[in-house]
Amino acid sequence: MSPAPRVLFVTHNVPRYEGDAAGSFVLRLAVALQQQGVRVHIVAPGAAGLSETGQLEGVTIDRVRYASDARMTLAYTGTMAEAVAGSWSGRMALLQLLVATRRHVRRCLDDARRAGNPYDVVHVHWWFPSGLALLRMWRSGDPPRVLTMHGSDVRLAEKKPVVHPVLRAVLGETSVRTAVSSWLADMAHRLAPDAQVHVAPMPVDVRHFGATVTESTDIVRRGLLFVGRLNAQKGLADLLRAMASPLLKEQTLVVVGDGPERSMLEALAEDLGVAHRITWRGMLPQAALVALYRSARAVVMPSRGEGLGLVAVEAQLCATPVVAYADGGLVDVVRPNHGGTLVPCGDVQALAEAIARVTGSAETIAQLGALARTDMLQRFTPDAAATHYGVLYELAVRARPSAMAAP
Repeated sequence: MSPAPRVLFVTHNVPRYEGDAAGSFVLRLAVALQQQGVRVHIVAPGAAGLSETGQLEGVTIDRVRYASDARMTLAYTGTMAEAVAGSWSGRMALLQLLVATRRHVRRCLDDARRAGNPYDVVHVHWWFPSGLALLRMWRSGDPPRVLTMHGSDVRLAEKKPVVHPVLRAVLGETSVRTAVSSWLADMAHRLAPDAQVHVAPMPVDVRHFGATVTESTDIVRRGLLFVGRLNAQKGLADLLRAMASPLLKEQTLVVVGDGPERSMLEALAEDLGVAHRITWRGMLPQAALVALYRSARAVVMPSRGEGLGLVAVEAQLCATPVVAYADGGLVDVVRPNHGGTLVPCGDVQALAEAIARVTGSAETIAQLGALARTDMLQRFTPDAAATHYGVLYELAVRARPSAMAAP
């Protein structure tokens, strides 16, 4: 690449304002790359109230309008798949988003080339929708692509065999393919056997999560913490059942998050007789989680099919132990030899036993938390992620696929 390489990010999820959690890891990577001398420009969907061009932390972001303000609701909320599946208006909005993204990226590439300052790499985040939007649009002389799969996009493909050929087509046009965990990489490879997939995690904002954490004795740890969307995949129902175990009868639980199953989960807590020990906090901004992470005896993640598990990274950066199901990308993040605790997926009794063991003493909590924090600092800082992706960009430049020359 050139001495000051240019990279165009294409994504459907990136923070809308300072402190926004939506796609925060995408912005973290962009900022870290710029600190290493790479010039990053982001293309993302528009939304009501967002300017069409702006900057966050020194990174330029184009917000592509694809519908009226009232209908630009697909991105940033984590409910795109449900919105598209649930109505014809959602499907029409998706089609408009794909077309508008495609046109805008084409214009960015052409304008940069005419100005004599072309992009070196296009980094596409999520094969769906961003990778799909750019399918078959590439011309001879366009920059190579790097595609990162984050989780929801691969799970979508796994559940819908009809889209497997589309996934393979998107991956086939890509010079370098990455996934944020080995579990996702293996799944993507099963769906597209000809595609080599590198494991390359996204970074976490260590400015908030653990940059100044000390093992100070003035931290008072009280109870358990769950952070996540309230749906079946995140597994809060299993944690509520574990809370009903005699092993955890003295434990309290703070639940941060919202979602379609909140009413059902609140009713389940009542039925189990544990509702009086649970505090429901709803959605909170990312920065507000730090105090909760640091004051928890453990963070519990009974998730299934987690693409990576950034909550586990954040908690462990705060020197808080994590107890999780041995499933999905959490196996990469919550490592038993480095302070993490994994239990068989779906085994509620094992979950209760592990929580009781991890939180049994202040010494155990401190020991496991310190080990986990060291592991996270070595693997998930923005600088480490940017360095890794810089190597992959160089690889992409050297390995343009034959599809690059397709009309």
